[in-house]
Amino acid sequence: MLLADPLKNLLGAATAKVMAEHLDLHTVGDLLHHYPRRYAERGELTALADLPLDEHVTVVAQVADARVMTFNKGGRGKGQRLEVTITDGSGRMQLVFFGRAVYFHQKELLPGRRGMFAGKVGVFNRKLQLSHPEYKLLDADSSDETVKAFASELLPIYPACKQLESWTIEQSVSIALDSLAATGWAGLADPLPPALREGRGLADLPEALQKVHRPRTKADIEDARQRLKWDEAFVLQVALARRRYADTQLPAVARKPIPGGLLDAFDAKLPFTLTDGQQKVSREIFDDLATEHPMHRLLQGEVGSGKTMVALRAMLAVVDAGGQAAMLAPTEVLAQQHHRSVTEMMGELAEGGMLGGSEHATKVVLLTGSMGAAGRRQALLDLVTGEAGIVIGTHALIEDKVQFHDLGLVVVDEQHRFGVEQRDALRGKGKQPPHLLVMTATPIPRTVAMTVFGDLETSVLDQLPAGRSPIASHVVPAADKPHFLTRAWERVREEVENGHQAYVVCPRIGDGEDENGRNGKGAKKKPSPEDEAEKRPPLAVLEIAEQLTRGPLAGLRVEVLHGRMHPDDKDDVMRRFAAGEVDVLVATTVIEVGVNVPNATAMVIMDADRFGVSQLHQLRGRVGRGSAPGLCLLVTEMPEASPARRRLAAVASTLDGFELSRIDLEERREGDVLGQAQSGVRSSLRMLTVIDDEEVIAAAREEATAVVLADPDLTGHPELRTALDALLDKEREEFLEKG
Repeated sequence: MLLADPLKNLLGAATAKVMAEHLDLHTVGDLLHHYPRRYAERGELTALADLPLDEHVTVVAQVADARVMTFNKGGRGKGQRLEVTITDGSGRMQLVFFGRAVYFHQKELLPGRRGMFAGKVGVFNRKLQLSHPEYKLLDADSSDETVKAFASELLPIYPACKQLESWTIEQSVSIALDSLAATGWAGLADPLPPALREGRGLADLPEALQKVHRPRTKADIEDARQRLKWDEAFVLQVALARRRYADTQLPAVARKPIPGGLLDAFDAKLPFTLTDGQQKVSREIFDDLATEHPMHRLLQGEVGSGKTMVALRAMLAVVDAGGQAAMLAPTEVLAQQHHRSVTEMMGELAEGGMLGGSEHATKVVLLTGSMGAAGRRQALLDLVTGEAGIVIGTHALIEDKVQFHDLGLVVVDEQHRFGVEQRDALRGKGKQPPHLLVMTATPIPRTVAMTVFGDLETSVLDQLPAGRSPIASHVVPAADKPHFLTRAWERVREEVENGHQAYVVCPRIGDGEDENGRNGKGAKKKPSPEDEAEKRPPLAVLEIAEQLTRGPLAGLRVEVLHGRMHPDDKDDVMRRFAAGEVDVLVATTVIEVGVNVPNATAMVIMDADRFGVSQLHQLRGRVGRGSAPGLCLLVTEMPEASPARRRLAAVASTLDGFELSRIDLEERREGDVLGQAQSGVRSSLRMLTVIDDEEVIAAAREEATAVVLADPDLTGHPELRTALDALLDKEREEFLEKG
C-alpha cells in the first residue's frame, strides 16, 4: 500500500468522504501527516477516598451494583441512564452513562467485575461521580504494571470536526499504521539522506510516525516531533535551494558601476552622509550586479531606514553601465511619490536631454494607468529608445505595449502587494533576465525570510538615518474614556498651531460603495461590548472628515485622500499636503507606504483594532520623519480585556518592527509558505512553526544547500525527489518558478 493511495481504499467511501470534505485529507499519506494536536493523560491513580474535584483521575475498583434508570427529558419524551456504583474498599462513587450505549455498558459492568476507570471527577446531588468514563476491565491475573500503563497512557487528541470525532480519526490512523507495518513500510519514501539523519541523531520515518501517533512516553513525542519538523524544514529548504541554484545558472549582463559617472555625480551632491548600514547594503548589491547571473535580493528595512536611497543608487549604477532600471510601486500615490522624491534627490541629474541638465544626466519618467495619451506616448518612446534610464510606475509597466531598450534592473517596492505573475512579467521584458531587488518595510523575522523569501538573498537596513525623531504611541480607549478622544483632537490642534501637520486614518472610504463592515448581522444573544464594537461598520474617511471640520478641528485646513479619487486629484492633495497647504489629511491606508512628509508629526488611527499589527507599524512610520518628535494615537472602542486591546498595547509599547512582526505572525500563523496566502492553499507545514523553530530551519537550509550544490537534479536522492514532488503541487511549483 502506497502513501498516495486514496483513503476510500483503506477506510471505505463514507469515512473517506467526510475526511476529504471537512479535514482536507485525501490519501493515506495525508492521514498519517494529520498529527495529534495534543495528548491527554488519564490522570494519576487515586483511591476513591481521596478524589480531587475537577481533575482527571484513574481508579481501580469493583462494580458493586448497576441499574438502568428512566428520566423525563423535559417535554421531549423519556431518556435512560445507567448508574454504576463502584468501590475500592476506601470509598464508593458513581459512574453514569447516557444514550444508546447504556445497554452495552450494562452487559459489561456486572457486579463483582474489577476494572480501571478514568475520567474527570464531577459532582451531582452532592455526590462525586464520573460521567461517561473510559474503562478497561481487569482479569484475575492483571498485574500492577497493567494498571500503571493504563493510567499513564498518552491519548492522542486530533484536530477533528463535528462530523468526525478525534477517536474515529485515531482508529483510522491505527488502521493505516497497521497496514503499512504489515507491508514492511513499503512505499514510505524517507526524504532525509541517511548521512544527515544519522549525523543529527534523528529517528527513521516509520519510527517517528509510530511515536507521534502511539507514544508510550513524552520522550517518544519529542523524538517524533524533532524528526518530523526536520522533514518539513529540509524538503522546503531543498525546494528553495534548487530555486537559488537555478537562478545562478541563468545568464545576465553584469552591470558594474563606472567611475566618474552618474552615481559618483549623485553621491557628490548628497547633503548628508550615508549610514554604515546603507553603505554595507549598497556594497552587497553592487557585488551582485557585477556578476553574470541575475541578482535576486530582498532588501528589508524599518520604515524610514533609507531603502529608497539604496535602491536609487543601484538604479544609477545600472544606468552608468548602459542599462535601464524600472521601479514597480503598488499604488499610483506611491509611484507618484517615488517619482517626485527621486527627481528631487537627483536634481539636474534627472534632466537628461533637457536644457540645464547635467552632462551625466538621464531621464526619469513616470508611467501609470491614468496618464494622458500624450504623456504616456512620450514615456513609452523614452523607454524604447533608451532616452529614459529610470522609469517609475505601477502595474501599467507590465502591459504588452511597454518595451525597454535594455532593462537591467527591476526594483519592486512593497513586494507583498504584488502577485508573482506581475513581477515575472516585468522581469520578462529584459533581453536577458534583469537583476531583481525586492524591497519591503514590513520587518520579517529571520526564520520567515529563510522560508517565505528563501529563494532571495537578504539584506537588512536596521539603522535609522541621523535626524529621525522618536515616535510616542498611545492607545485611546474611546468607549471607556471619551475624554481621552477629546484630548486627542486637542493634541492635533496643538501640533498644527506649532506649525506641523497631522494624518487621521480610517478603515473605510464611506462613499456608499464600500461594505458595511464585519459581523453586520446581529447576534441572537445579548452582545458583549466587544461584539458591539466589532458589529458597527468601520469608521469612514468622508464621515470623520465632515465631523472634524464641523467639530473639534473646525477652522483647520482638512482634506481627504482615498483610493477611489481621480489620480490627478490624489496627486494634487498629496502635493499640497507635502507643501504645507493642508493641516490635516483624513485618509485610508493609501498613505501606508512610502509617503514622506517630514513636517507631519501626529497621526490618529480610528478603529485601530481593525488593522493588523504590521500595518499599524507601517502607518505610524509616516510621522516623526523630520526633526520634531512624532505622536501616534490608536483609537479603539474595544473593551480593556479584549485580545484587540492587548494587540494595540503591544504596538504602543515598542517601535521595534521585528518584535511586532513576531507578535503579528504568532497571531496569524504562517499561512502557506509556498503559495500566496490569500489563495487559500492549505499550509504545507504541519509540525514546523516558522516563528519557533529557527534553529531547525537554519540548519536545514545549510544541509539543503550542500545537497543541492553536490547533486542539483537529486539523481542520488530518489526519496527526496518523491517528497519534493508531493510538496510542490502545480500551484506551488509555479509560485517558485516565478520567484
